Amino acid sequence: MDILSNLKYVKGSRKKIKRVGRGQGSTRGGTSTRGMNGQKSRSGAKYRAWFEGGQMPLQRRVPKRGFTNIFKIKYQAINVAKLQKLVDDKKVTDGIINPVILYKNGVISKAVAPYKILGDGQISVKLEIEAHAFSNIAKEKIEAAGGTIKEIKN
Repeated sequence: MDILSNLKYVKGSRKKIKRVGRGQGSTRGGTSTRGMNGQKSRSGAKYRAWFEGGQMPLQRRVPKRGFTNIFKIKYQAINVAKLQKLVDDKKVTDGIINPVILYKNGVISKAVAPYKILGDGQISVKLEIEAHAFSNIAKEKIEAAGGTIKEIKN
C-alpha cells in the first residue's frame, strides 16, 4: 500500500552523479575526465563558441560584401485573381477594397504594412481599390474591368 511516508523512487529511475577528482581509486582521479594537457584541462577554462584558438576567425578572414538598403520598401504582394476570389466568395459586397477589408479576410498579414497589387489572373468586376502600389498590368486590368485605383501615400 502506497502512502506518503512509504513512497520510493522506481528502481533504475535515478542515476548517480559522476564524482570526479576524488583520488586514483575512484577511476576518475588524476585528470578528472578532462583528458591530457591544454586549455580545456585547466580550471575555469571557458571560451566563446566562435573562438578558434587564436587563429584569425572566420568572420574576419572573409571579406565584407554588399550592403542593406535601409530605404527599401518591402511590399506584400496581392494578385488581381485574389481580389476576384474575394468578390466571388462574397467577402466584398460594396465594391471597395482597402487595407482593413484585406486584413480582415486574411489576404495581408499586417494592416499597416504596405502592399502592392500585381497583375496575375483576371478580374471581371468593377472595384474601387486602395493600395500603396500597383503594377502596370494590374492597373490596365482593373481599369479595363471598369474599376478605379487609388494610391495610398506612405
